[in-house]
Amino acid sequence: MATTKEAALRGAGLRVTGPRLAVLDVLAEHPHATADAVAEQVRARLGTVSKQAIYDVLAAFVTAGLVRRIEPAGSPARFETRTADNHHHLVCRVCGRVADVDCVTGARPCLEPGDDAGFVIEEAEVVFWGVCRSCRSDGVPAR
Repeated sequence: MATTKEAALRGAGLRVTGPRLAVLDVLAEHPHATADAVAEQVRARLGTVSKQAIYDVLAAFVTAGLVRRIEPAGSPARFETRTADNHHHLVCRVCGRVADVDCVTGARPCLEPGDDAGFVIEEAEVVFWGVCRSCRSDGVPAR
C-alpha cells in the first residue's frame, strides 16, 4: 500500500524516488527550511545526494504545488509543505526564525487590494517582522 507521500508524488505526476521522499520528510520535520538545510538533512539520511538534485526536487515540488517557496527579504528562500491555505509568516529580525500565522479572514485571498488593476487575485503574501521570544529573552530589545 502506498504511503501518503508516495500518493502525493504520483498524484502530482512525479515519480517516487528516495530523494523526493526524503525531501518531503525533512520539510515535514523542519518547515521553513532553506535548500541548503534540506540538502544537509537529506544527505544525512541517504548519503551522497548533490545540492543540485535537491534544488531540482524543490523546484519540481513548487511547480507541482506540493511545496510552497517563501522569500523573506534578506533571507534565502525557504520551503514548506503547508500549501492548502493562504497563511502568512512571522520572521525574527535577529535569528531569522520563521513561524506560520493563519490568515485573519480565512478565505483565499484573505487580503484584497484597493484596485486590482485587472488582475485576478489568487493569493496574498504578508510577512510580519519582529523579534521572537527566544531572542527577546536573550536581552535583545523589541523594536
